[in-house]
Amino acid sequence: MLDKNLAKKLIIENQQMVGSLSFIRRNIEFEPHSCYVLVGLRRAGKSYLLYQRIHDLLAQGHTIEEFLYFNFEDDRLEDIRQSDLDTIKQAYEELYEHQPIFMLDEIQLVDGWEKFARRLADHKYIVYITGSNAKMLSKEISTTLGGRYMIQNVYPFSFAEYLKAKDIQLEKQWEYLDNTPIKRVFNEYFHFGGLPELVLRAEQFKREWLGNLYNKIYFGDLISRYNIRNTVALKVLIRKLALSVKQPQSYNRLANQVSTVTGKIKQETIVDYLEYIKDTCMIFSLENICAKLQDKNSTQKYYFIDNGLLNLFLLDPDTSLLENLTAIYLHEKYGEDLYYYNDNVEVDFCLFEQGKAFQVSYSIQDSTTRERETKALIAYAKRYDGSQLYIITMDEEEEIKLDGCTIQVIPIWKMLLKGI
Repeated sequence: MLDKNLAKKLIIENQQMVGSLSFIRRNIEFEPHSCYVLVGLRRAGKSYLLYQRIHDLLAQGHTIEEFLYFNFEDDRLEDIRQSDLDTIKQAYEELYEHQPIFMLDEIQLVDGWEKFARRLADHKYIVYITGSNAKMLSKEISTTLGGRYMIQNVYPFSFAEYLKAKDIQLEKQWEYLDNTPIKRVFNEYFHFGGLPELVLRAEQFKREWLGNLYNKIYFGDLISRYNIRNTVALKVLIRKLALSVKQPQSYNRLANQVSTVTGKIKQETIVDYLEYIKDTCMIFSLENICAKLQDKNSTQKYYFIDNGLLNLFLLDPDTSLLENLTAIYLHEKYGEDLYYYNDNVEVDFCLFEQGKAFQVSYSIQDSTTRERETKALIAYAKRYDGSQLYIITMDEEEEIKLDGCTIQVIPIWKMLLKGI
């Protein structure tokens, strides 16, 4: 049972801490009268978005005493239960006469939190909730919340945000200027990812920080949360996903690959483990747009939500990181509209509704590579007439006209800044 005096102490401490913070602003806006659930990978910046929202409201005339910010990962909180959530509310009400604006950080650690959250919304409180588990978006929880909350997915920094965090401003005509400083920072972003806390860390410590984060996800969010006994199989599965990030993978194939290392493992176990890993927001998957219904779920392409985490597993990383970063950008921008195409030829990414298709290739200077990538896009365009065609490269740019089609070749760093 949570001690009410401890709750009061934490409420006051958190008000003082949040009020004095400085942070990098992100281009995420909130509807002022709505409640929100913010979901994303650990350390993706969800807490800092809460701080940003508090500072925005302070600038509008609110006082710091109006905010009930509570971090449920505080090590002084032990075995906190649903009934303790009311204790936190009562502790605030004994301190202040305001109707609080609730900021509940990592609340998914409390079983049954969604009932408390719904009750707050029903009583017209403004509530912001964060969590590092995609289960917060499950049908069961969504039903309990009853449409009272808006969902905001939180991703690691975009490249534009990363540049801003590094105090690099884009000139008006930046495309036509010397972009050496931009490319230098992009190389760092490309290999270590966009998690906000990494921005100011020295390069020699970035990999160690990422390794520690991965271990926290692996042991805390996976092994402990889901009580996984076959820890070796889970570790091998994550490594296999990283090493095959560019290829479609079926449940059966993954089960066979893991079984060769760990001994026989059932396909059903692989399906469960994949869902657990997705729930941590560490990976996402894409379906084949032209697959039969029964194959759409069982054979997918898997990508990591951050290049830095993926790079922990790779020895020769650049081609995989290039496709993964392209996937991250398109997934964040287009969400569930994003697929891959595999029907005699494979196209890395397609947006059927938007009429766009993408190949990813580190370089197309080699004639064989050039022919392979263009041929696949032209085959796609013949099936889906009028499609805009792109090849995303590391640093090559041109326009290819072939067989009545126009293909734009764009460097990844430029796509991230200009958009597609």
